[in-house]
Amino acid sequence: MGRALRKQTPRTSLAQRTPTSRDAVAHLEEQNRSRLEHLIPLRFGRMLASPFAFFRGTAGLMALDLAQDPHSGIPVLCCGDAHLSNFGFYASPERRLVFDLNDFDEVAIAPWDWDVKRLITSVIVGGEDHGFEQSEIRRFALAAFSAYASSLRAMVEQSPVQRYFVQPHIEAMTAQIDKQTRKVLERSVASARKRTSERVVRRNTERDAQGQLRFIEQTPRMTRLDNLNAPLVEQLFAEYRGTVTFDIASVLAQYLPTDTIRRVVGVGSVGTRCALQLLEGADDDTLVLQVKQANQSVLVQYGGFAQPRRLVDAVVQRGQGARVINGQRLLQAVSDPFLGHLRFDDADFYVRQFHDMKGSVELSELDAEGFRDYGILCATLLARAHSQSPLAAQVVGYIGTSNTAAEAIVDWAFAYAEQSFADYRALQAAAESGRVPVAVESDR
Repeated sequence: MGRALRKQTPRTSLAQRTPTSRDAVAHLEEQNRSRLEHLIPLRFGRMLASPFAFFRGTAGLMALDLAQDPHSGIPVLCCGDAHLSNFGFYASPERRLVFDLNDFDEVAIAPWDWDVKRLITSVIVGGEDHGFEQSEIRRFALAAFSAYASSLRAMVEQSPVQRYFVQPHIEAMTAQIDKQTRKVLERSVASARKRTSERVVRRNTERDAQGQLRFIEQTPRMTRLDNLNAPLVEQLFAEYRGTVTFDIASVLAQYLPTDTIRRVVGVGSVGTRCALQLLEGADDDTLVLQVKQANQSVLVQYGGFAQPRRLVDAVVQRGQGARVINGQRLLQAVSDPFLGHLRFDDADFYVRQFHDMKGSVELSELDAEGFRDYGILCATLLARAHSQSPLAAQVVGYIGTSNTAAEAIVDWAFAYAEQSFADYRALQAAAESGRVPVAVESDR
């Protein structure tokens, strides 16, 4: 079936870029209308840190552009924001450190090649940021696509149940990398293991005059919320508990919500509503949850890709937060057991643990071969995620065994990287002219 689809959309057509006259800055300004106004300068400040930071913050803009170009027409459950920095470490329910896709705010049904194009473009933009030669970057991009294709082929040779249980063990993933890259990963692993709720509480809370544990305000990253009171927080906590599994609900019943603070996170998410919730149990036991706003996926809002009726109905009934956590559970090999969702103040939110051994690889510390290996690793994990979709075998048939699809997608990604660089320069010019406000953080 996948091979037959080549007649409808030849693999070479995946290289085509439709000329665009759209105003990237205007698009970002339009997105700001649904964001907290006082955080908009911070959003632009973080995006202007580098071309790669800008690329991270423009998933919506890329979805808009992807929709104008030919695509395979084979839908899978897509992450929607599969760039190199959206992969990282976190703790499994068994307290084992795993490495996988991290954030799923944009998860939706879409063509598989949309996710792959975003990943490959991030390899190119990240490689340019790193100062690698163009020939090297092309080699990295082709290697990443090859890893995706071969890994997906290997996955679909297994039964759906077998590939569902495939686990990305860190030890196995790092066995083939060189010594220098292994050192970078070992530092990242060591750092991730230290990032726990206990550490968050130790660094970000203090006792007030009544002896109550409270978050420390750290403007602009952590600021007080003025529209919450204790009864409302307890009501929302109960709503969240009703969306988790029975065992986790039983665990949460032994904690009380004691403090809430707004927290600015990420790059593309800056300006959306996000908070940390402090929970306290007996004997000074604490747990910190992150409550993050869930908006419509950019693959739907800007990509315009029609969703199956059952998913549309599910979002209407349960909200965008349910879409995010259910997509996360399918695409990740293992997920945070505390995932849940709620609705508040005409907005949807999802809930997860905060800093539960979460960490990332510092791309700037990787040498050329390490950067290549990291791209291969991320592509392999994306293939595992896509293999959970029923039409994954069609993707394998469509790609085939030649380099046709690889060359086409890499050509597209190089062209789109140039577009992203131009958009970055446009935002720089807008900041210099005063068109957009910019706040630069002294310390993150």
